[in-house]
Amino acid sequence: MTPAIVLLKTKKIAHKVHEYQHEVGCESFGLEASQKLGIPEGQVFKTLVVSLNNGSLAVGIVPVSGKLNLKSIAKATGAKKAEMAAPELVERSTGYVLGGVSPLGQKKRLKTVLDSSAREYDSIFVSGGRRGVGIELNPDELLKLLGGNYADIKQA
Repeated sequence: MTPAIVLLKTKKIAHKVHEYQHEVGCESFGLEASQKLGIPEGQVFKTLVVSLNNGSLAVGIVPVSGKLNLKSIAKATGAKKAEMAAPELVERSTGYVLGGVSPLGQKKRLKTVLDSSAREYDSIFVSGGRRGVGIELNPDELLKLLGGNYADIKQA
């Protein structure tokens, strides 16, 4: 059980855990989850960590079919600039390995922004904290638990 799943169970948040066989060497973790679970790419979300110009980190959650708009996440977090965080910094601050970074159960709670497109679904899928594990839950519940907010942060 990952920290993400433990958190959801502890807080009694309705969710479903979906497991699939991760293919070693696969670099597109989110698209792999979409294909193996048979879920539309727009409903599967990836967790990306950015470094803000004020020295802090933030999390952007966007559909696996899209990219994170760095200007938009900077604006949504009240920063002037954002850039993708270094992989070692991501792993150290979240406690997860790349490809298995969950927005839930991170070592340090980071400011979190979920792309507005998540509102189109009753449930979305995010990483369960390990490659090959996805968590399905309501996007409003996810944000309430993380103290996050919605914004248009995917690249058009």
